[in-house]
Amino acid sequence: MRVDVFTIFPAMVDAPLSDSIVQRARTTGRLDLHVHDLRAWTHDRHRTVDDTPYGGGPGMVMKAAPIVEGLEAVLGADLASTRVLLTSAGGVPFDQTMARDLASADRFAIVCGHYEGIDQRVVDLLGAEEVSIGDYVLTGGELAAAVIVDAVTRLLPGVISAGSIEDESHAAELVEYPHFTRPAVYRGHAVPDVLLSGNHAAVNRWRGEQSVLRTRRNRPGRLATDTEG
Repeated sequence: MRVDVFTIFPAMVDAPLSDSIVQRARTTGRLDLHVHDLRAWTHDRHRTVDDTPYGGGPGMVMKAAPIVEGLEAVLGADLASTRVLLTSAGGVPFDQTMARDLASADRFAIVCGHYEGIDQRVVDLLGAEEVSIGDYVLTGGELAAAVIVDAVTRLLPGVISAGSIEDESHAAELVEYPHFTRPAVYRGHAVPDVLLSGNHAAVNRWRGEQSVLRTRRNRPGRLATDTEG
């Protein structure tokens, strides 16, 4: 898969994606990540990427030209068929379903939002999708872009074991059950007996029950149609 990220702070994107599983995916060629500095497509000696908003108001707005022209230059003929995401606090929520959809593509691009936002004509001209990783505001979209790339990369074939993906939180509607490892007792807290029993059917039942309980506690909206008992 090829991913192109467009930003005014390339190091903020590249740094968290240069270690661990994502870096191994890059090294083995399963992820072809390219991070582009939007200032390369500015048209003044100050390499200006923002300006004051029409209609007044605080803050600055990212200009359309460097973004549109940058994507046109890098994606070329592939632009029309490439999914373009725009990180935005007001975007649709990024979730595991979207991560799986992106992982099935050959290529996608991310534009990192900044300041008060991005000129709306970027969305209109490129058909970009505004995406948010949570209901809070970051100083910029670089960390959000890194989160998206990380979540998608681990779903690519051969990056991590298929079993780990199938049996984790958000793979279904439930969050994952709790985990334990050695020692069997730590500071008076013991591993549940069922996990030491060797009875795989009982272990699977316990894990299923725990998934429901944790989902009800941490993500109650997912069990809105669930009935008591």
